Amino acid sequence: MPAPILRQLDMLRDTTLPWRLAGETIGVVPTMGALHDGHLSLVEAAKAACDRVIVTIFVNPMQFNTPEDLENYPRTEHDDARKLERFDVDALYVPDGPQMYPDGFSSKVTVSGLTDVLCGAHRPGHFDGVATVVAKLFLQTSASDAFFGEKDFQQLQIVRRMARDLDIPITVHGCPTIREIDGLAMSSRNLLLSDRARVTAPRLHEEMETLAAALLAGEAFAPLQAAAIRRLELAGFTKVEYLEMRANDDLSLLDTPTRPARLLAAAWLAGVRLIDNIAVEA
Repeated sequence: MPAPILRQLDMLRDTTLPWRLAGETIGVVPTMGALHDGHLSLVEAAKAACDRVIVTIFVNPMQFNTPEDLENYPRTEHDDARKLERFDVDALYVPDGPQMYPDGFSSKVTVSGLTDVLCGAHRPGHFDGVATVVAKLFLQTSASDAFFGEKDFQQLQIVRRMARDLDIPITVHGCPTIREIDGLAMSSRNLLLSDRARVTAPRLHEEMETLAAALLAGEAFAPLQAAAIRRLELAGFTKVEYLEMRANDDLSLLDTPTRPARLLAAAWLAGVRLIDNIAVEA
């Protein structure tokens, strides 16, 4: 059944008011559209956990580092709405830029520490844009629960810290990364890969799996890291921005998995930036 598409904040609040008065739980799945099975797994998790579910679609200009990247981001609202029909979500919130950032808008949310490393070190201001728009969406939807994929693990941890620090009464759920059959983490950006690059892209996950297995076998991280980066470059990746092991909770840098840890990577392939992460655990 098609969900009502709400484009104005007052329409959204009029819709959620009776749910809140009835004491119903509201789950929100924030997206930038171009929905794939990874997004839909978040919708499924929200439907299982909450009385009501809102999916948001907003291509957030504050989190893009170049005008070209913003312009090229896929926009597929009609197709997205069709994909959501089988989930019977309660509302699709699709605000435009002026609705989210009206004239005179001058505030932003910064989460220090977690945003200074990994993607944050290579995309200045990106996570300020993420934290700002997510905080607004949490407040606009009055959601009790939010659902994010672990594929963007740094983003997940930043959103959790932001909600905690600002006392936003919401539970942020991390859901497993959904992968293609060849191991590539699902992403809207995969649509930008050429056919040739798409064949090469799963090598990122393969190298991370190999590295994790060697770490758990007791091998030293630094030479494993250097060898994995070299193999990725030989395979056709033009730049590996980072391939690091960090603690799950505070993203501090590790060289041995002495606490719950993640391997996280970002690499460029044929002009497309791919990210991935996997747990390092016995």
